Amino acid sequence: MELLSTNVSFDGEHRRYRHTSATLECTMEFAVYLPPIAVGPDPQKVPALWWLSGLTCNDQNFMQKAGAQKKAAELGMAIICPDTSPRGVNLPGEDDSYDFGSGAGFYINATQQPWAPHYRMHDYVVKELSQLVESELALTGKRSISGHSMGGHGALICALRNPGRYVSVSAFAPIAHPTKCPWGEKAFKGYLGDNPAGWEEWDATLLIPEADERLPLLIDQGTADDFLESQLNPEALVEACVQHSHPINLRMRSGYDHSYFFIASFIDDHLNHHAAALGLS
Repeated sequence: MELLSTNVSFDGEHRRYRHTSATLECTMEFAVYLPPIAVGPDPQKVPALWWLSGLTCNDQNFMQKAGAQKKAAELGMAIICPDTSPRGVNLPGEDDSYDFGSGAGFYINATQQPWAPHYRMHDYVVKELSQLVESELALTGKRSISGHSMGGHGALICALRNPGRYVSVSAFAPIAHPTKCPWGEKAFKGYLGDNPAGWEEWDATLLIPEADERLPLLIDQGTADDFLESQLNPEALVEACVQHSHPINLRMRSGYDHSYFFIASFIDDHLNHHAAALGLS
């Protein structure tokens, strides 16, 4: 881990790191917020919230716009922000559109060429980066996970596919049923191939019936979100949860859109939700 920068924030530290990823076969950057008790000459180990960002984003969007550091500092919670895709692998078409390729890894493991050797963001987040930061930083290894839009989809599938790894999960405006929306169909076809049956293991709505763990899902969704009807489909996720007795709390937020103004308005609620599960409140 090469330290790129450090900023003091609410007496903790926001740090940016670079490392070489064996999983993605490229160099990656990520951000960490460490609360005050986890920095200094005698740092105490703290649990972490993993935040997965959405299309076009990198590690910096959440750290600069969400306003999460103050509450995280009070709670004694670290925040880990990975990037949203491999970077600099120079694949054909990688930078042609905002919703596929760079900035659009969808937190899945690609099986199609030329994407398969690099676009393995699920294994990167769940395994490689987790092992790295927990071995190098003052972290307990107790984890929660959340995210926005594509990252909300990522948070849900990371939790549903890896029972016991996270103690809580939440999402802001997640792509809740990606096999049935344009964003998901485009990404899954490109990364996973033409057979929709191979897509199902990466769709939160379709994972609910066979989930081995019933972590309560906390989801906030703005009613003025331009992508609500065409891309996000939270109703499908709710229906699956109701049918299979999976606890879910979908909160429709009147007038809110898809932006970080929406996230910043309710981020404290989500941090408190995770803090309770992490034993911090």
